[in-house]
Amino acid sequence: MIEFATTDLCDAHEAALAAGELQVMAPGLRSFGRRSKFSGRAVTLKLFEDNVLLAETVRVPGAGRVLVVDAGASLRCAVLGGNLAKAAEENRWAGVVIAGAVRDVDELAACDLGVLALAPHPRRSAKRGAGERDTAVTVHGARVTPGMWIYADADGVLVAHWPLHAL
Repeated sequence: MIEFATTDLCDAHEAALAAGELQVMAPGLRSFGRRSKFSGRAVTLKLFEDNVLLAETVRVPGAGRVLVVDAGASLRCAVLGGNLAKAAEENRWAGVVIAGAVRDVDELAACDLGVLALAPHPRRSAKRGAGERDTAVTVHGARVTPGMWIYADADGVLVAHWPLHAL
């Protein structure tokens, strides 16, 4: 696991922050997974109240990547629950960042996975299969494209075009 603190990364890259090359997601995401700190390259999904693409994605090897999901900030149903979080953990995803809701909070907390989302909701999502994969998404004010670097800890979430820990 990569050692970092988002505060230190911000301090070390103030020029990149000022230039917009390094972004900070707006506050408001809550931590639900057992990992409070995680990082990796982004895989992106855009969906709305439908988690078929998310389910398909977490069932393939994650190789330490971070799934970033623009779920339209919907709080009417959850797009990630305990079963999908377990699949993500087993397939070695580092974390999932969701602009939307999750469910099965106790099961999420038991998974060795970073899970950030807006709120819990007991209702499950639809299963239509609508959505987009590997597209630019905006999550909490940060524009994320596939392959960007995500760094998340208790202080916040950073989005970078390059690996900050390698510098």
